Amino acid sequence: MNHEQLRALLAIVDEGSFEGAAHTLGVSASAVSQRIRALEHTVGQVVVRRGSPCVPTDAGTALVRMARHVQVLEEEAWARLGRQASGRSVTALAVPADALGTWFQPVVRDAAAWHDTVLDLHVEDQDHSAQLLRRGEVLAAVTTEPVPVPGCESEPLGHMRYVPVAAPALLERHRGAGAVDLAAMPMMRFNVKDDLQGIVLRSAGVATAPPTHTAPSFDAFQRCVEAGLGWGMLVDHQAREGLRDGGLVRLPGVDDVLLPLHWQAATLPSPRLLRLTAAVRAAAHRGLEPP
Repeated sequence: MNHEQLRALLAIVDEGSFEGAAHTLGVSASAVSQRIRALEHTVGQVVVRRGSPCVPTDAGTALVRMARHVQVLEEEAWARLGRQASGRSVTALAVPADALGTWFQPVVRDAAAWHDTVLDLHVEDQDHSAQLLRRGEVLAAVTTEPVPVPGCESEPLGHMRYVPVAAPALLERHRGAGAVDLAAMPMMRFNVKDDLQGIVLRSAGVATAPPTHTAPSFDAFQRCVEAGLGWGMLVDHQAREGLRDGGLVRLPGVDDVLLPLHWQAATLPSPRLLRLTAAVRAAAHRGLEPP
């Protein structure tokens, strides 16, 4: 396979269009189209679905994953030769918003001193981040999936504790006969992929969905819970201060949720990727409960 053709495919997927890829590669859109047609002729399959944005086909996804790995290896080879292929290398990784806002912060601080690397952070729910690995969009991910994605290694990081909390006034309005009416009390949800509150409802035998508010922001979610808009599962780091000063109370009879997290990274002989893995491992050791 022609290296320039693979670079063109990767640029299209990252930029979402042939024109964006052309700008990134410094060539014309016509040249990008010619490279993709030649690649499709070589593999005998369509690799890109033209649209807005352009997305890879199943065949294209396999090639994108390979192209991203080749890109890393090329940059490592240039580094060993004392040069850089095109400035800093880009390391794409998927991290849940809750992790990025809490225990993952030391990784970001470490990366601030890496003058040879740019982090391309994809904020994705921990139950879905492995999908980005499968599609070749990232090289590594914090995920709840323990089984390694093909071409990756997986290691346990530890457990992230979530605490069920609510504003005192909200809880009192829905408390009766010593129990809380979870079927009626409004709740918060980060986004449609967030099932932490659903875990609590199912464990309590609640089959109907209560009024549900959405706040797809790490800080805004916490603020909405504190304001009494709905109850929610907060990371223990978030919940601790509110519980201490009385701004939040625990939901009675509801257990914490311990979410097991894993680190999956591409099995590449890349010092930069190994350095990132070491930083994530150290941060998890300090900020998560033992696996």
